[in-house]
Amino acid sequence: MSLVETVAEGKSLSEQAYDRIRHDILHGALFPDAKLQIEAISERYAIGTVPVREALNRLSSEGLVYRKSNRGFFVQTISITDLEELVKTRIWLETKALTESMERGDESWEDALVVSYHRLARTQRRLPSEVGREVSEEWEIRHKEFHLLLLSRCGSRWLLGFCSTLMDQAVRYRSLSMNTNPSRLRREGAAAEHQGILDAVLEHDAARACALLAEHYTTTLEGLRLVIGEQQSESAPDRT
Repeated sequence: MSLVETVAEGKSLSEQAYDRIRHDILHGALFPDAKLQIEAISERYAIGTVPVREALNRLSSEGLVYRKSNRGFFVQTISITDLEELVKTRIWLETKALTESMERGDESWEDALVVSYHRLARTQRRLPSEVGREVSEEWEIRHKEFHLLLLSRCGSRWLLGFCSTLMDQAVRYRSLSMNTNPSRLRREGAAAEHQGILDAVLEHDAARACALLAEHYTTTLEGLRLVIGEQQSESAPDRT
């Protein structure tokens, strides 16, 4: 074993495995209810079985993976019920965080929001003109940056952490939808919604900003409902 491999052993390899498996779950490369065989995952990412097992246990605690007795690990299932609950919880938490953030926000925060929005819009314009099955990871990064920045002045790292986790769960649903039913239309509609939210924030209209944020998530839910419902009907997992 080389010095580099020795240094990489333990936590760092576990972190690598965690990051790569989590990435592929969130971006739809690993599908709901797919069996995550330790040896196969180890070979796929060229990482040892011990770090892979540690990563899967961690992902299980985060709800992205579940474990069946004597049968191993599986990618967490999806359901329209879970998606509805996710959206409802996001609206509860993020409207509170946005209200608090707007109360504490200053000119530098507003300037940063404008820059973040323009980066997101620019990424949107760079998406291929022809709809493909791939998900634009750069768009997802810019999208999360914008939404987190909206909440960043709320004054609670716990609240921000919860919101960030729920955002990642939403990425998974959106990615699975785009992988099975790709469409630029929703993202183009979302661009106008982001502009509306930003305008309300810059005008210091918290009630309108929160209403637009809630509408933004509800519209996304309705767009995903049919696709997720079809996927759910195709696979009813047995968790016994």
